This record gives sequence, C-alpha cells and structure tokens, in this order.
Amino acid sequence: MNQLLCFTSAFCLILFHGYLSIAEAGLVGVNYGMLGNNLPPPSEVIALLKSRQITQVRLFDPNYDALQALQGSGIDVILGTLNQDLQNLGSDLSFARNWVQENVIPYSEAVTFRCISAGNEVDPGDLAVHVLPAMRNLKTALGEANLGEIPVSTTVSTAVLGNSYPPSRGEFTEEVSPTMKSITEFLAAAKSPLLVNVYPYFAYIYDQQNISLAYALFNSSEVIVKDGQLGYKNLFDAITDAVYSALEKVGGNSVVIVVSESGWPSNENGEIATIANAQMYNNKLIAHVSGASGTPKRPGRSIDTYVFAIFNENLKPSGTEQHFGLYYPNMTEVYHVEFTQ
Repeated sequence: MNQLLCFTSAFCLILFHGYLSIAEAGLVGVNYGMLGNNLPPPSEVIALLKSRQITQVRLFDPNYDALQALQGSGIDVILGTLNQDLQNLGSDLSFARNWVQENVIPYSEAVTFRCISAGNEVDPGDLAVHVLPAMRNLKTALGEANLGEIPVSTTVSTAVLGNSYPPSRGEFTEEVSPTMKSITEFLAAAKSPLLVNVYPYFAYIYDQQNISLAYALFNSSEVIVKDGQLGYKNLFDAITDAVYSALEKVGGNSVVIVVSESGWPSNENGEIATIANAQMYNNKLIAHVSGASGTPKRPGRSIDTYVFAIFNENLKPSGTEQHFGLYYPNMTEVYHVEFTQ
C-alpha cells in the first residue's frame, strides 16, 4: 500500500499499505492475497467464491494451485506479475514469452484473463523504469500466442498523485510524471485500463481535521466537496476522479480506471477500524460501483472494483494491514458483505 495522497494544496498524506462501457453496471471482484501461513487451499477458496457468486478475482502473482482451481470456475482473473520479475520481463522478450507460456497459455481456454498487471505499486520507486518495457514485452508475447485481446496494464497507488484536491486539480508528481505519461500513452493506444488502488480509509485517518468519517464511509447524503459544477458526496469518487484528472493532463482522456484494491480494516485502530465501519464501507462500495452512476467526472461510466481482500492475512505487517479480510482463515465471515446487488 505505501501511498502518498494530497487532499489540500498544503497537506500530503503517507498511506501504507475488455473493459467498461458507458451505462453498464460495474463488475465487483475480490483480491486473493496469500500472505498468511494458515490459509485454506485454493481449491476451497475458489469454491467459496463460487458459492458467493463472486465472478472476478485478482491474483497478485501466478500461483499454480489458484490458477488450477480457477479453470472452469467461471471466475475471471486479473493476473499480476511479481515485482521482482519486472526487470527481466522488460529487458528480455524471451523471459516474457516464457512467463506467458507458463502462466497464461495453459489456462487460457478455461480461464478468462481480464488483464495482466505488470507489477503492483512500484511507481514511484527504483523498479518504475522497468514497468513500461515489461508491459510492451508482455503485450508482444501475448500477441504471438494469439492472446492479444488480453489487456496489459500496471497497478499504481495514489502515491503517483502530487495533488488531488479538488479532484479537477489532480496531477501526477513531478517525479513520476514522465513515467506515467509514457505508460498512459501505451494504455491509450492499446485501449487498456489503468489499475488503481483506492483507499479512503488511509486518507481519513491521516487528515481527520479536513475529512469526515461519513464522507469516507459513503455515508453522506449531501455534497461535501464542490469542484466547479461537480459535487462529491464520497471520498472514493473524489480520489478516482483526481486520478482521471491526472490522466487527462498527460493525454489519457480515453483511459479507463479499474479500482484494483479498495477496502476498510476491521480491527487495530480504535473506533475507526471496526467491523461495523468495514461492513458499512464495503457494502456501500459494492452498491455504488455495481450501479451505472459512475463518478461526477465520468457519469454513467461504471467502475470495475476489487475489494481488498478475501482473508485476514497474518504475514502482512502487524496492525490494520492484517485485518482487511472479509473472512477469517477458517473461512467464517468477519462480517457479511452482499455481492449480488
């Protein structure tokens, strides 16, 4: 998670941690993280997702057992690459070919890959320079395998934003702007989405003087932020539209955002990270993105969104990071979320 978010011109926050068409309802999925030593086997997890009628999942890396279990399940997949593979993926086309050969081709007839993500939250950072070359080589390798219809993208946090308030002033930081401009040009030309991790929770806990809990929890019925002719009733839309504004400023007017992570922790932060608040946030998030209202900047354009995460993961950093799960490792609910709207 490691995100930087600016909600006022003078205040920046450090935060840890085929696609859509207009007037279509958004697709809702879940992140399948595996940083736990007590998690059930993937075959049981995929059966659980099917029982909940969850049809979209995001894998952070190509886990063999998970991909095996997903075959024929009817669950579509966003598949990520390991960050440590980015340099080889970008510098060696044969490495990218082998990656596709091992992790995509064997499953492509029984699994729908909605997107391949070259890395997760590496920009800004030392690995950022390798992202675009990796995306290009993966796209080439997929095309050679007659799988060129699978979009290739990358996943960013809001650390890429140098300003986000009001949303219309959203722009990339000076550090990442050249990289993000090149990535955006690739995405626009390929008609691929940008994957963005959006966490109102972290924005709220670091700026409670300026952000209300109701605004962060989708619990405000009134406009809280007025931005020209646009009005914002929730922080999720404001963050998403700030990224849209940043994309527009580097020529990405046509690039669609997919929210690759969003969620709320249920423990380890007093009266903020509670089961009640996590349940409220995720249920209202799903209801919001399942409709076709879109955001104020992109009305009528639905938002594919992936809830973070299926399980509480005990090998993540201690504190709230271990409590984003919808389920305990024994597969009982932490709280109930309704995925069918």
